[in-house]
Amino acid sequence: MTEKTTGASYASAGVDIEAGDRAVELMKEWVKKTQRPEVLGGLGGFAGLFDASALKRYERPLLASATDGVGTKVDIARQMGVYDTIGHDLVAMVMDDIVVCGAEPLFMTDYICVGKVHPERVAAIVKGIAEGCVLAGTALVGGETAEHPGLLGPDDFDVAGAGTGVVEYDRLLGADRIRTGDAVIAMASSGLHSNGYSLVRHVLFDRAGMSLEQEIAELGRTLGEELLEPTKIYSLDCLALTRTAEVHAFSHITGGGLAANLARVIPDHLHATVDRTTWAPGAIFDLVGKAGQVEQLELEKTLNMGVGMMGVVPQESVEVALTALADRGVDAWVAGEIQGRGDRTEGATLTGSYAS
Repeated sequence: MTEKTTGASYASAGVDIEAGDRAVELMKEWVKKTQRPEVLGGLGGFAGLFDASALKRYERPLLASATDGVGTKVDIARQMGVYDTIGHDLVAMVMDDIVVCGAEPLFMTDYICVGKVHPERVAAIVKGIAEGCVLAGTALVGGETAEHPGLLGPDDFDVAGAGTGVVEYDRLLGADRIRTGDAVIAMASSGLHSNGYSLVRHVLFDRAGMSLEQEIAELGRTLGEELLEPTKIYSLDCLALTRTAEVHAFSHITGGGLAANLARVIPDHLHATVDRTTWAPGAIFDLVGKAGQVEQLELEKTLNMGVGMMGVVPQESVEVALTALADRGVDAWVAGEIQGRGDRTEGATLTGSYAS
């Protein structure tokens, strides 16, 4: 008698199609909350549809696109078992890059890669993305959840996203608008945001032996709660500012730190000087620096140091700009000025010592 063998299947290879379908059903209610009038169809199609006839009101529309992830911050979410905030980070990383040129965010797609589909967990991630999209004024028109057994552990995951926005050609912001004497306005970050976590994790866990559950007096909460603080989303604040005051440029402060990101929007013949004395970085930055004996310059080229977005405006627009941001609940201040480049090679430098 021949022994009966069981053939291989997708399920035996570790992929659970039914769990994926369940995740889609759970996330639908959150995706609906992000819809804009231009979005056609619902979740579940092969492609998201956006009615481009809405762009007819533009004389010369420029489409702006960006893609990003949130780096190793996902490991903090995994260890904490908290999945409904990491999506805010993803939207901020993508849409705040888009708004830098003055573009209005239109729509976004996401990609979630997991070792094993836990429907409620995936739905929680999408919930966070959807909530972030609402804060950014953009629609979530679709995405993909991929199960990679064998490559990722059952609890491992990663997220990425791509977005599209639109700006009128003659309202495009950037280096060519910046002039000598312009003011540099800093907008406060909500914490570490989503960059530098490889350094942060190495310093706080590997070197200092700290734990996510540890209460940190200077933070006023546990270390895990601080590290999972969602990235602030500035998209609608920046767009509102462009409607209220003259703005020449924005700079999203992400990987590479404040000076390097600001330099990306400074023309070759000009230089931005940022005065550290105008603000005090939050306690988390001091904690990372002291715990790892990280030199200040190393911190500054890795972390945002308390500034998540910067704007460059003419001096006559400063008061209007600061008032407009304050009215929207954004903590902002004049942090620097645009000057001639002279013999300096960098586009931006930091001077002075941080306020205590």
